[in-house]
Amino acid sequence: MSQKSADVPANIPQPARQLSNVLQNLFKIPRAQIYPLIEEGFVTVNGRVKRQAFLVVEVGDKISVDIVPQPIAAPAHSKNKHSNRSVDFLYDDDDLAIVNKPANLLTVPTRHREPHTLMSLVERQFQKSVAGARAFCVHRLDRGVSGVLVVAKSLEMAEAIRNQFAMRKPQRKYIAIVAGIPRPASHELRSYLATDENLNRYSVPNAEHGELAITHYITRHVWRDASFLEVRLETGRRNQIRVQLAEAGYPILGDPRYKPRQAEHWAWPYQRLALHAETLGFTHPRTGSPIQMETQWPQEFRDFIRHQKKHTQTGGDT
Repeated sequence: MSQKSADVPANIPQPARQLSNVLQNLFKIPRAQIYPLIEEGFVTVNGRVKRQAFLVVEVGDKISVDIVPQPIAAPAHSKNKHSNRSVDFLYDDDDLAIVNKPANLLTVPTRHREPHTLMSLVERQFQKSVAGARAFCVHRLDRGVSGVLVVAKSLEMAEAIRNQFAMRKPQRKYIAIVAGIPRPASHELRSYLATDENLNRYSVPNAEHGELAITHYITRHVWRDASFLEVRLETGRRNQIRVQLAEAGYPILGDPRYKPRQAEHWAWPYQRLALHAETLGFTHPRTGSPIQMETQWPQEFRDFIRHQKKHTQTGGDT
């Protein structure tokens, strides 16, 4: 890994000073690589990590980026378990598509530059209809999370939808199964999220050292040692729901990163998080029409609830 740094020059006009544009202008980074670099925390402005591609920077700001070398191509005979996956399209038009992301699939590559991600699968599907078609990431779901995700077919469309996210306009509802019984039963979680050297997220007391994160939850069902929550995002920071619920004492079942020992549960043996993006609603940037998509609960959620009901009826022990 190598780092490049430069100051924002005066010859970049103010409308073009969004962080993504400045990175491309200063360092000639391919557009497809810029958003993963920003989102994974490899870009700093004046020494502070910035994860907003649309952030407007000022003349003289010092921009630094860690460049991760591209991996050596895998042998032609090697296969990845995701390479032949199909994508469940919920909506598709000339400007954007909405898909149902499966769990245990990256949305975009990490610093390791994995070749098989949701975005690569979606772009491959686009290219079956239009040669050379591109897919542009608008927002992400963590690897272990499933659910609704929108993908743009142009940079302009991606930026337009990202701006809606920045203004907290989209409706984002998740379902989650957590350890314990939340008190109070409904609450707003508000904190500032920072990132440590291992890319773990944690809350800090003020905005000087973190990004504002706001999560609302409502407890919909309670069992003896777990609860079913409806979660609504006001902001959309990386790992936001996972971190804030874990710090409140109610980690998401199956989470290997945030309070993993507490997140273990006898009825959740699955290698994924008990977190699913159920609903996404936003305004179509071109038509102005409202779009709202909702997905079914994953099978793991239905199995867990069935096991809990059976366990309650038989009076079994955990």
